[in-house]
Amino acid sequence: MQTTANRCKRVFSTMWNHARGWGYTDLPNPCEGIQGYSLEKRTVYISDAVYKAVWANGSAPLRDALDLAYLTGQRPADALKMTEYDIAEGHLIVTQEKTKQPLRIRIVGELETLLTRIEARKAGHKVKTAALLVNQHGKRLTAPALRSQFDRAKDAAAKAEPKLAKDIKKFRFYDLRAKAADDTADGCGEEAARDLLGHESVKTTQRHYLRRGKIVTPTK
Repeated sequence: MQTTANRCKRVFSTMWNHARGWGYTDLPNPCEGIQGYSLEKRTVYISDAVYKAVWANGSAPLRDALDLAYLTGQRPADALKMTEYDIAEGHLIVTQEKTKQPLRIRIVGELETLLTRIEARKAGHKVKTAALLVNQHGKRLTAPALRSQFDRAKDAAAKAEPKLAKDIKKFRFYDLRAKAADDTADGCGEEAARDLLGHESVKTTQRHYLRRGKIVTPTK
């Protein structure tokens, strides 16, 4: 609710400023001086066990979406926008909607395997679309459909894996971006995580996405 309140305040403030610019009012912005809610940093890290449990109980479209979002480290909206036309010269080309940051992600390893799997699944549908993420009928996967399938998979996974149920229920699809950052940082360093997420500064990656802490060596 606090996050929603902050967003509503920002939207109303933006609308009012536009109205002032268009000459509909000359009154001051009523949002000035109103303090927004201070939100705690999200610290949830999605373990491999939780990821695999939800993946195992998900539909084929959801499995593709989970893997694509995790392997590329991109936001859900950016993953849903990816198409076959974004594949060029051995790279998956991404222009992030939020920041307009361009990226070229090498198509190697598990990402290459995933794209081959997606291509094979799409070939089995009569409906053709350039989108990489498609539903069970071959049409572009939408955000509401993704959310619905994700929630159903979490419910099924929580029942199938009661010991993990608490952590499964905390899982948000957007957490995959943080998981990608943490796992990349562990294997290749924080600068690699920054590059994958498309951040200008590694401090942004550290502040908002690295949730596990650095790997360190004991004194002796």
